[in-house]
Amino acid sequence: MTDLTKLTLAEARDKLKAKEITSSELTGAYIKEMEGARALNAYVLETADKAAEMAKASDARLQKGEGGPLEGIPLGIKDLFCTEGVRTTACSHILDGFTPTYESTVTSQLWRDGAVMLGKLNNDEFAMGSSNETSYYGAVTNPWKGKGEDKALVPGGSSGGSSAAVAARTALAATATDTGGSIRQPAAFTGTVGIKPTYGRCSRWGIVAFASSLDQAGPITRTVRDAAIMLKSMSGYDPKDSTSVDQPVPDFEKALTGDIKGLKVGIPREYRVEGMPEEIEKLWTQGIDWLKAAGAEIVDVSLPHTKYALPAYYIVAPAEASSNLARYDGVRYGLRVEGKDITDMYEKTRAAGFGAEVKRRVLIGTYVLSAGYYDAYYIKAQKIRTLIAQDFKQAYEKVDVLLTPTAPSDAFGIGEKTDDPLSMYLNDVFTVTVNLAGLPGISLPAGLSARGLPLGLQLIGRAFDEETLLRTAGVLEEAAGFNAEPDAWWRA
Repeated sequence: MTDLTKLTLAEARDKLKAKEITSSELTGAYIKEMEGARALNAYVLETADKAAEMAKASDARLQKGEGGPLEGIPLGIKDLFCTEGVRTTACSHILDGFTPTYESTVTSQLWRDGAVMLGKLNNDEFAMGSSNETSYYGAVTNPWKGKGEDKALVPGGSSGGSSAAVAARTALAATATDTGGSIRQPAAFTGTVGIKPTYGRCSRWGIVAFASSLDQAGPITRTVRDAAIMLKSMSGYDPKDSTSVDQPVPDFEKALTGDIKGLKVGIPREYRVEGMPEEIEKLWTQGIDWLKAAGAEIVDVSLPHTKYALPAYYIVAPAEASSNLARYDGVRYGLRVEGKDITDMYEKTRAAGFGAEVKRRVLIGTYVLSAGYYDAYYIKAQKIRTLIAQDFKQAYEKVDVLLTPTAPSDAFGIGEKTDDPLSMYLNDVFTVTVNLAGLPGISLPAGLSARGLPLGLQLIGRAFDEETLLRTAGVLEEAAGFNAEPDAWWRA
C-alpha cells in the first residue's frame, strides 16, 4: 500500500468510499506522523484517542454505505475553534484550561460530514501575528528549511500550526482563520493552498474573536481540489451568527473545470511595491504568462487606495480586538490572578494573561477608540476601508479575478522580526485589502525562491464568487506543477 499520508484529501475520500482503505488505517498513519513531528510544535493538544474513536465510527458508517462528504478524513483544528469537551485556549495564557461546553458551527459541520479530529493546532495568541511566534505555547517551526541552511523558519501566522501540519503531513487538511492574511500568508510560506472565503460565507459562531468585521474561517489544504471539498463542508448560513450571509453553498469541486478561456484577469499596478524582491516579481510575471497561455485575457487595473490599506487595517483590527478582548477579566473563565479588590484582580489577570503583541494591539485599539482620537483615527480608517472596497468594485466591472503575489518574501527566520513590529506588519501588505473589502482570496504554491523555499501567488475574487476563484486557481496550480516537499528533517 502506498504511504497513506501521501494521499490528497480527494484521493483519500475516494479510497475510503471504495473501501480500499479504512479510516482507522488512515487516521492511525496520521497519529503516528503527528506524534513523530513534535519538534515542529504544530499541535498544542493531540487528541489521538478521540481520533481513533471517531475513525472507528466512520468505518462503521462507510461499511454500511452511509458516509458523509468527509467521512473518515483526519483533520487538524486551529485552537481558535471551540471544540466541545476539548480544551480551547486561542493559544493564550488567559484562557488556560478553558474547555468549551459547545462546538463551533464550522467544526460541527465538519463532524456532521464525517471528519475526524486529530488535535488542536498552534496559532499566534488570539490570532495576532504574522509568524506564529506570539503563542503562549511557543513558536511553530516551518517544516521547510532553506537550501544548505539549518536556520529554523517561521511557518507564517496566525495559522502557522495549520500550515505546518498540512505541509509536514501531520494532518490531511486543517481549519484556519484569516483576519488580514492569516490563511494565505502561512500557505505561501509552507507550500500549501489556503483559501479565505467571502466574509459571511462561513459562520464565525464559536470561533474566538479577534476583529469581528474582518475574521473569516477557511481551510488550509495540499491542493485546490482539497480546498474546494473542505470549503463546501465549512460553508453555510448560520442564524446564530448575525454576520452570516444566507446564500446557497455551491458544489465548489464541480467548479474545477480547467477552462478559463476568455476569463479576464486583472493585474493591480499598485501591488508592485517598492523594494519587492526580484524573484517575487518574476513569479508574478510567470503566473500572468501561465494564465494567458490557458486562454485568459490579462487586464491592467488600478486599486488607488491600496497604499492606505495597512495603516487602516492596523487601526480597525486593534480597535475591534480591544473591544472583543474586554471579556477576559478573570471572572467567568480561564486564568484568574487574585487581587486586593476586583479592579486589582482585573489588572493582575490581564497583565499576566495577555502576551506582548496582544497588549500592544489592545493599547493601540483602546487609544484609537478613545475620546478625541475616535474621529481622527477610527472614523478615518473606516472611510478608507470604504474607498478600498469601491476600488475593487470598479476593478470587477472590467475583470473577473485579480492576480497578485501572496507575501513580499519567502519564510524568514524565527526571532528575525520579533523586535520590529512594523517590519512584521508589512508581511500583510498584499493580503489585508481582501479582508477590508470582505472578498474571497486564495494562495497557492507556484515556485521556489533562490533559497529553495515555497513562494505563493494570490488570486482575489468577487464577493461570493469562490467558484471562479477556485476554477482559476486550479488552472494556475496545474501550470505551476508545484510538487516540492520539505525533507522531513524533524523525523531524524
